[in-house]
Amino acid sequence: MAKRPSSKPAPAAATAPKKHDPARVAAIVEGLAETYPVAECALIHDSPFQLLIATILSAQCTDERVNQVTRTLFAKFPTAEAMANASLTDLETEVQPTGFFRNKARNIQGCCRALVEQHGGQVPRDLEALVQLPGVGRKTANVVLGTAFGLPTGVVVDTHVTRLSQRLGMTRHDDAVKIEQDLMRLLPTAEWIMFSHRVIHHGRRVCKARKPRCEDCMLAALCPRIGVS
Repeated sequence: MAKRPSSKPAPAAATAPKKHDPARVAAIVEGLAETYPVAECALIHDSPFQLLIATILSAQCTDERVNQVTRTLFAKFPTAEAMANASLTDLETEVQPTGFFRNKARNIQGCCRALVEQHGGQVPRDLEALVQLPGVGRKTANVVLGTAFGLPTGVVVDTHVTRLSQRLGMTRHDDAVKIEQDLMRLLPTAEWIMFSHRVIHHGRRVCKARKPRCEDCMLAALCPRIGVS
């Protein structure tokens, strides 16, 4: 039997937020923390190196698909040295299901060669060093430094963080760098890492792109629902 649509009305949107309202930002952070206290990175990894490669592969690809690919990829090429010395054709074959596989394979091999030649095969704990690696931008560097090393170098801005921060009135920008700058100004440094994890969980479960479940959202009273029809 088909499930009847809920008759529960969506909560009224909050009024447009005051610019840089610290009380509202604190309430958003608290609401997310209470709902998702142990939110974690969805990319399965056992080391900073594995997280780095998985994050490179996650561009324009779901985390679920990346996890399927890395299971065999890391078994075949467990270290930076192994990937650096691998046949590019073999790497392309392994990462093909993630899309844009030729570019990703080249970046992964170039990244691994740089790790071997410049960092002894280890992932550096430094933002500037990471973004110099092939295929590594600020987002990827923030993921690795925050999740693998616990270093709050910035706020990870993916599609979920972009969508929710706009809907919540925390940014008016579409550019990921500008969104990150806005969030870094609004959020305490101690929240930079977990905020992204929690927003991503919330975006997948409640504040979805096409049909946000505002009636089930613990942030409804704080949210102006910008861009939600």
